[in-house]
Amino acid sequence: MDRLQTLGVFVAVAEAGSFTRAAARLQLSPPVVTRAVAALEERLGVRLLNRTTRSVVPTDAGLRLLESARVLLQQVDAAEREAVGETAAPSGKLTVSASVTFGRRAVAPIVMEFLRDHPRVSASLILVDRTVSLVEEGVDVAVRIGELPDSSLIARQIGRVQRLLVASPAYLARRGVPKDPADLRAHDVIAFTGLMPNREWRFVRDGRSAAVRFAPRIEVNDEAAAIAAAEAGDGITVSLCYMVAEALNSGRLVPVLHEVTPPPLPVQLVYPQARLVTPKVRAFVDLAARRLRERLSVDLAIHNGAVGEGDKVAEAGAND
Repeated sequence: MDRLQTLGVFVAVAEAGSFTRAAARLQLSPPVVTRAVAALEERLGVRLLNRTTRSVVPTDAGLRLLESARVLLQQVDAAEREAVGETAAPSGKLTVSASVTFGRRAVAPIVMEFLRDHPRVSASLILVDRTVSLVEEGVDVAVRIGELPDSSLIARQIGRVQRLLVASPAYLARRGVPKDPADLRAHDVIAFTGLMPNREWRFVRDGRSAAVRFAPRIEVNDEAAAIAAAEAGDGITVSLCYMVAEALNSGRLVPVLHEVTPPPLPVQLVYPQARLVTPKVRAFVDLAARRLRERLSVDLAIHNGAVGEGDKVAEAGAND
């Protein structure tokens, strides 16, 4: 392993805070990574990393080297990319991350389309319902729903999704239509923990945010299970519009308390900051932005159309 590669290994370990995670990111074995860092420390005559059973943290000398090494590696990377031209055909492995349901329905088809258009690219699609660390886990692009904390990531907003309460027409005919958020306390609520973590429904009334707490009839950590129970007439659940677009369009579910729904959540494509964005990342982000805008606009249109149908159900329930 040459000196430049050794520096790259050191940077990966320092950023990941773990020899094992760095090895996975670099697709090397942990012993190779450990030996590379040990050899670098021996050559420089200083300890670069403090190792414990739980973490790996750079020493003062390690922090100084980390800053310089990052700059050097970025310059080398930029020089290589400039040599082949920024318009070079996308190539290499592309790693994309998204939440499970949104990824399965909206992102996976885009990845397959991208692969068909770019034969020199292979891909890894990671679908998990947690926030993935792009740098530590070697992810090129992630699709994230919700407000983003301040970070060094580049974010490109491509649409919005609406949170909403839904129920089946049969349930509302049997139990009545809630007229106020406080009415949820008298209903069977199927709480999806991903959107109701505190057993509450947050809403907006007269321009102000508020919340109502309740005791759910059942809590589930899987949105598909919550939606299936709502469709079966077992109660009211919370969802994002893309998750129930088909059920709303078919009339199996209708919105509840739509007049006080909270503001839509932004949907964003995020990727690590770099002096030059690789051709594969640039091309995928451009394609994904177009396709997701199309998909999200359709889902919102279905939601808005279903609101009118929900009004009809509400009126019928009020007259029962």
